[in-house]
Amino acid sequence: MEIAGRMKTMSTPGANSGAHRWYGLRVKSNCEQVASTVLRGKGFDPFVPSYKVRRRWSDRLREVERPLFPGYVFCRLDLANRLPVLTSQGVVGIVGIGKSPAPIEDREMEAIRAVVTSGLPAQPCPFIHRGDRVRIGYGPLRGVEGVVASTEDRPQLVVSVGLLQRSVSVVLDPAWVRVVH
Repeated sequence: MEIAGRMKTMSTPGANSGAHRWYGLRVKSNCEQVASTVLRGKGFDPFVPSYKVRRRWSDRLREVERPLFPGYVFCRLDLANRLPVLTSQGVVGIVGIGKSPAPIEDREMEAIRAVVTSGLPAQPCPFIHRGDRVRIGYGPLRGVEGVVASTEDRPQLVVSVGLLQRSVSVVLDPAWVRVVH
């Protein structure tokens, strides 16, 4: 009886064991929920973090759920058993480095889960690093370009006057920032 229980756990695709890590799955546009439902039906453990946003239609204002990471579904899986994942409706591939799938750190997934379950308002924001050249897309500084000086609590934008060799730093709302390529 104990051996049968172990075998069943080992053969379940989404079983939670040491070999099962979190991976990011790239999915077709607007197919996050479809892919999640199909994966759950196959016994995997998908996760689609979402947030609520108000959308205006011509006759009403409505609150809808949108994915925090559009185009991605997180899934716990064993890479040795990835074929059922890759053949699932909506799934394009597993995110990785080059052609090798790369797992997502458990602490990062725990942090995302904590944000989602906290009940606090969350929304996507640009991924920026210190030193990135950015353009402000919204707010009172819209159109201004500068360099990110800090990404700790809130990004700080540094605007410089080259001729004077002087700069000014201002704290920004992360939602305003767009990376300049």
